[in-house]
Amino acid sequence: MALLSISMIIMLLFGFPFMVVLLGSLMLYLTVYMPAFQFPILVQQVLTGVTPSAMVCIPMFILSANLITSGKSAEKLIRMVQSFVGHIPGGLPITATASCTLFGGVSGSTQATVAAIGGTMRPMLLKAGYPSSFTMGLIINASDIAYLIPPSIGFIVYGVATSTSIGKLFLAGIIPGLLILFLFSLYSYFYSKILNIGQYPKANWKERIQALKDGLPVMGFPLVIIGGIYTGIFSPTEAAAASVAYALMLEVGLYRSLTKEKIVDAFLQTGVITGVVFVLVGAGQALSWMLSFLRIPQEIMPIILGIDPSMLKVTVVVIISYFVACMFLDPIVAIYVLSPIFHPYVAAAGIDPVLLGTLVCIQVAIGSATPPFGCDIFTAQLLFRRPYFEVIAHTPPFILILLLVTALLVIFPDIALFLPNTAFIN
Repeated sequence: MALLSISMIIMLLFGFPFMVVLLGSLMLYLTVYMPAFQFPILVQQVLTGVTPSAMVCIPMFILSANLITSGKSAEKLIRMVQSFVGHIPGGLPITATASCTLFGGVSGSTQATVAAIGGTMRPMLLKAGYPSSFTMGLIINASDIAYLIPPSIGFIVYGVATSTSIGKLFLAGIIPGLLILFLFSLYSYFYSKILNIGQYPKANWKERIQALKDGLPVMGFPLVIIGGIYTGIFSPTEAAAASVAYALMLEVGLYRSLTKEKIVDAFLQTGVITGVVFVLVGAGQALSWMLSFLRIPQEIMPIILGIDPSMLKVTVVVIISYFVACMFLDPIVAIYVLSPIFHPYVAAAGIDPVLLGTLVCIQVAIGSATPPFGCDIFTAQLLFRRPYFEVIAHTPPFILILLLVTALLVIFPDIALFLPNTAFIN
């Protein structure tokens, strides 16, 4: 395994894309240590990772996100939220957090949320007097609520990797996501009070009603996705298709914000992003298979967990493993590599897979905004053109809040399990 690890580190340092790092390292290892290995088997494993029918959700949710990002939905959402909370202490940060949450419920993508909401909200926050580091720490962490609010790509990948109901995973993330929204808003309120940063003028009811009329149609996305899955009307795949149809109806029919050129561009971007995601998923599947083939988990896991580990010990080890892994790996790869390794121990300990999936996606959210290689850090750095250390300077308070929610879920699992247990789905 030394060759595999060293080759991955060297390729990362030279700036190779992560998909190339994974597959290239695997091929090098096989060439050196297993020259008789049939490489079509590796290709077969890559294809195995991307062929489950549930994976169809990913390109459709990405397309939906690209359509509304090209349109006016994000702008309408921000204006609607700001009209109601902009005048209170911390009103603008609360607006940013709520907008990230609502937009995450549309796109399922943290990077899309950072770009769509951050591009609009950061100048407003800076103008109001908030420090630059605070604005970026807030946006990249608030955007990570998209990993919990359906349609989360993290939940889709975890569900495929562990054969867990994606519909139940979607529902399990709603209350924890709203809890994070509340705690981020509470922190922003007191932070603004301490710094004595002024609020926006209070909107009158005429302005609020107009903003509500403009923004309310965007709220149809959670209604379609969450409501359809909860009532059993839609499967997750059908909900993904419905979200694309609703996005087109909203941006083309109602807001009239999309031209033919923008629609074509949204489809092209979807193809590119989907290709990247699917190659990552396939590479993760290949690496997971190779680790299992070499019996590495069977050798390491008994040392870490011991004989007959308790439910709490398994949960804690899984949480720590994902937390550390997502600081260095792409979240999709981390989920695909680690989930098959831990799943047998999770099942043996009697841990609810839906609960564990929720805990995993919270760690994915934390890892996406945690140094050294959190993907949302680099998205924000590219978008805002600010130094790396300025981007990460104000992330610790938000990471602590996310860890607090993790602890609350371990202590009170019904926070995540209430909605899945009452829904009309299998």
